[in-house]
Amino acid sequence: LLVYLSPAAAYDIIREYAGSTFFDRWNFYGAYDNLTHGNVTWVSGPDAKSQGLAYVNNDGHAIIKVDNTTNVPYGQNRKSVRITTQDVYELGSLWIIDLNHIPYGCSVWPAFWSFGTFFSGPNWPQDGEIDIIEGINVMSNNQMAIHTTPGCTHDGQVGQLGSSGSTTDCSQPAGCTVMETSPNSYESGFADMGGGVWATQFGSTGIYIWFWSRPDIPTSITQATSASSIDTSQWGTPHASYFPTTCNTSEFFSPQNLVLDITLCGDWAGLDSLYGPTCGNSGLTGLCYNDCVVGPGSPRYDNAYFDISYIRTYTT
Repeated sequence: LLVYLSPAAAYDIIREYAGSTFFDRWNFYGAYDNLTHGNVTWVSGPDAKSQGLAYVNNDGHAIIKVDNTTNVPYGQNRKSVRITTQDVYELGSLWIIDLNHIPYGCSVWPAFWSFGTFFSGPNWPQDGEIDIIEGINVMSNNQMAIHTTPGCTHDGQVGQLGSSGSTTDCSQPAGCTVMETSPNSYESGFADMGGGVWATQFGSTGIYIWFWSRPDIPTSITQATSASSIDTSQWGTPHASYFPTTCNTSEFFSPQNLVLDITLCGDWAGLDSLYGPTCGNSGLTGLCYNDCVVGPGSPRYDNAYFDISYIRTYTT
């Protein structure tokens, strides 16, 4: 097996999002999900904080969650959160997120991702999108992906630990997906192991994503601080690799904003072909919105939250 890795590099810290100031440099969406057509309203910052949907807990962790206290009547959306960084990250950056819990459950569709700064609805995905953490319903493994305009392809046969999807053309609606093959990258297994860390390298040498469950996080990350640089040389083979030989990052990606969000049902989690086999017995109708979003929020959405220790961003 030919293994093609990005050059190892030392990165200097740009910013840490953590603790009491975690939310200071994020914008809240403050509107319904008009992007993936989920049955949520992503609330404003003041509403998210006053309603307990975005806060910092006693451990200093940032919590972002779906409303699990409201009895939602038919025809209405459930409240949730989507936030986007005010900071923009250019080629040559590295992003690390340390999570203790990922949202999961029938109808639940969380994501940690990035999009190009010139993004505007009809032009998507001309500025590129990187999906670092994404899953639906009760999937057991995380799915990574990139989305681009035509001309970017993915050779998933070399240089990565994950399993590539059937589409090599990254301009297709699903993008170029890579399914995580390591255990405990999603759902309850992730939290049971104490969470884990993802690192994403975004550069002219390609886009590379690593995942480590809590017991396997390298010392270069566990010993890092909010002020220290970081070295990637001991990280080994990435779990998803998008090489510049088949996808010129400089051509297909503009500087990126980071996004955290949770939607419900929608274009992926709510598809009958995907919802039905794993969640179709969740209610009387077999329909995502009717059986999940409508009605009491608990216990249905008690696990629909992110618990974030920190996000750190770096540059070469």
